[in-house]
Amino acid sequence: MKAIIHGKTILPDKEENFTIRRGLVLLFDENIRDILTEEEFAALPQGSVNETIDADGCYVSPGFLNVHIHGCVGADTMDDDPEAIHKMQLFQAKTGVTSFLPTTMTYDFKTLDRAFTHVREAMERHDGARVLGCHMEGPFISPAKKGAQAEKNIAKANFAKIAPYKDIVRIITVAPEKLHDDGRFIADCLKNNIVVSLGHTAADYDTARKAIETYGASHITHLFNAMTGLHQRRPGVVGAALDTEANCELIVDNVHIHPAVQRLVYQLKKDHLILITDSLRACGLGDGPSELGGQKVFVKGTLATLEDGTIAGSVLCMNDGLRIFRENTNAPIEEVISMVTKTPAQELHLYDTLGSLSIGKKADITIFDESFHIKHTLVEGREVHPIK
Repeated sequence: MKAIIHGKTILPDKEENFTIRRGLVLLFDENIRDILTEEEFAALPQGSVNETIDADGCYVSPGFLNVHIHGCVGADTMDDDPEAIHKMQLFQAKTGVTSFLPTTMTYDFKTLDRAFTHVREAMERHDGARVLGCHMEGPFISPAKKGAQAEKNIAKANFAKIAPYKDIVRIITVAPEKLHDDGRFIADCLKNNIVVSLGHTAADYDTARKAIETYGASHITHLFNAMTGLHQRRPGVVGAALDTEANCELIVDNVHIHPAVQRLVYQLKKDHLILITDSLRACGLGDGPSELGGQKVFVKGTLATLEDGTIAGSVLCMNDGLRIFRENTNAPIEEVISMVTKTPAQELHLYDTLGSLSIGKKADITIFDESFHIKHTLVEGREVHPIK
């Protein structure tokens, strides 16, 4: 058994709200076995613990979940290369992420099939951050709000097209105004444990709200980006997102969302926010040319754009996003952490095993300092960063 000592531990209370506790020791192997006071730990029989990690005053947190990421360090989910997602797994661990959903682009189904095959392979690989399945962003979206997606590959929604992949698709992004089926597509997804997200959509408020409250869509893909905005007489998809209990993704790189808007959304949606990176293969590589969905991308600083200037994903790392969001909102660290642990785990119906430091759950643990520098990342008790 292993132990983490001298940390500020982020734990759920009886109401599952996260709190910070000092003077506790976390005992674990593949799972979290016990949480003791320092006095109780000192009283354990000699030999009970064979490895100790000294958190040295840093935060001890549940491992982060990233539910929307296309790529990093030169690799992309769409690459026809089994090593691509493996590279992503290793790099995500460096950013405190212990589980993630490699995210596909709007492509033809022959190309998507190859990507899904590599996702399945990665789900069996125990190296770096865990792959939980995939987030399918398109091709059932609106040309009017395609963003950095390729219009030629946009298709009409058809559940039969994704049925062969229902074991790995955990979230699918769709434009609800393009469904025209009285909720059947969404119902089929929900029956197969697939979260339906609204995104890349030109829907009006009523259409978006009906998709959420009547049909069961529960997620919004990168709120504000590639959707109808908030207007006093036309609330749009943003209005429906803010006016319901849908979980909302935010790309918190200060490029996609202004800090003031982050503050407003935090006040309205703090219990239904999921912070994401939406990063592309250029993440972790610095300035220069790159690629997304077969299109040229140019990166300068924190900005990634297509040739026509359209923002094309981000180069954000998760730990940097948490730091930026906290600086912008002054939200308590424990609330920020819940947005990348508890909230996504609950939505994916995984909170019984992931998303909090609770006895019996997987020992997915991230240790970080006040500036969100990652000191240790553990997946099922194995240290995946730094690699020993």
